[in-house]
Parts: sequence; structure tokens; C-alpha cells
Amino acid sequence: MTDGSAGHRPTERADLAAMIGPLGKALMNDELPILQRHGLSMWAYAVLSTLDRTPLRTQAALAQAIGADKTRIIATLDDLQDRGLIQREPDPEDRRARLLGLTAAGERLRDAAKRDIQRGEDENWLAHLPDDERDTFLRALATLAARARPDRDEP
Repeated sequence: MTDGSAGHRPTERADLAAMIGPLGKALMNDELPILQRHGLSMWAYAVLSTLDRTPLRTQAALAQAIGADKTRIIATLDDLQDRGLIQREPDPEDRRARLLGLTAAGERLRDAAKRDIQRGEDENWLAHLPDDERDTFLRALATLAARARPDRDEP
């Protein structure tokens, strides 16, 4: 009996999820104390980082972009607004919706946290790769990450 794979050996590499899952968890564990030093939670940093890419989104669109339930991020948005890091205003086209944007203070805090996170990534992870492999790895990872975004244009 044959299963259609006669003559084919399973690939020697692990599945992507098997490689990326533990790496992602380790990276988040490294990020958490850095974010805490900046007074940010993971959700708050996700909000600040996402608003940077696409300012003035509705709360519902933001929640979808970061993979959170829209009711779950309200407390995070309230905190960020109270701290002067984001602004929320009614959408002129739909008074029930709120448009979101980063303030200058939000941009500064996001940039400082990102700098510290990337410094740690460079020292603890990327330094283990030769320069040419590091650049290739980062480009490939950016390509795959773009495909994983819920708001991407293609199926």
C-alpha cells in the first residue's frame, strides 16, 4: 500500500510554527521588562505601534489590527489617552465611532521603547547571525509578517 509519498522523505526542517512559536515567546519575554520600564503593557505598545503605521483608525479597526476584542482594548485606550499618549475624537462621518491618533508624547514613548527593544534584539538574537544572513532574515521575516496582517489587501 502506498500513501502517495513513496520516495519522498519528510523535510529536514521543522514546521514554521514550531520554529517561530518558541522564538516569538522568547522575544515577548525579553520585551516585557523593557516595556514595563517604559510604563507600557504589551497591548499598549501594540496600540502605539499600530497607530504609527495607520493613524486615525476607528477603535474597532485598531482592535482587529492588533488581534484584540474591541471591548478588551477600551481600558488600554483610556489609560493611553489619560497619559496624553493618544487622542480620540468622534468620527465626523459616524458619531458613534472614535478616530485615534498618536500625540507627540505617544510618538516619543513608542520610539524610545522600540529603540530599547531593538537594541536587545540586536544584542541577544541578531548578533548570532552574520551580517548578510541578518539582513536576509529580517527582509524575509518582514515579508511573512506582512502576509499575516489581518488588513492586508490580498487573500
